[in-house]
Amino acid sequence: MVTDSPDITPELYDTLHAVTDPEIPVISILDLGVVRRAYEQDGIVHVYITPTYSGCPATDVMGDDIIKAFANQGKTAQVHVVLNEAWTTDWITEKGREAMREYGIAPPLNATADKDALLGNARVVPCTNCKSTDTKLVSQFGSTACKALFQCNTCQEPFDYFKCLR
Repeated sequence: MVTDSPDITPELYDTLHAVTDPEIPVISILDLGVVRRAYEQDGIVHVYITPTYSGCPATDVMGDDIIKAFANQGKTAQVHVVLNEAWTTDWITEKGREAMREYGIAPPLNATADKDALLGNARVVPCTNCKSTDTKLVSQFGSTACKALFQCNTCQEPFDYFKCLR
């Protein structure tokens, strides 16, 4: 598999694609959009990641998983955390969004939908189980701080919604 990103050298792509988000194990860190740059120089793999939000507890685990993935190939890796430019849900690939849906997490909608919700307007989040749009917010915080908990009024199933961040 070859990446179309000039910031990730192709020979590192498959290894990085095999590293998953510790909180959503069906999505790779590449599809989540946290890998900003990766290259090998002087025998050391340098990987630059941007956390989904500052203080995200999964960031350290991701870094450790990246180091282990390259160590399994006999390579030394260093992970660098980059906080500027802030991560945005726009960086999640379509493949990543589909993996979230299949896993039962509604992927982020768009910034307008979440801003409207802050102003008291309804946020329409389709149910990941039955696809109904007759859903309601149960809690602004779901299983992690970056998710909200919703429930479907049609099938009654609860599901997480990955909040839109921009």
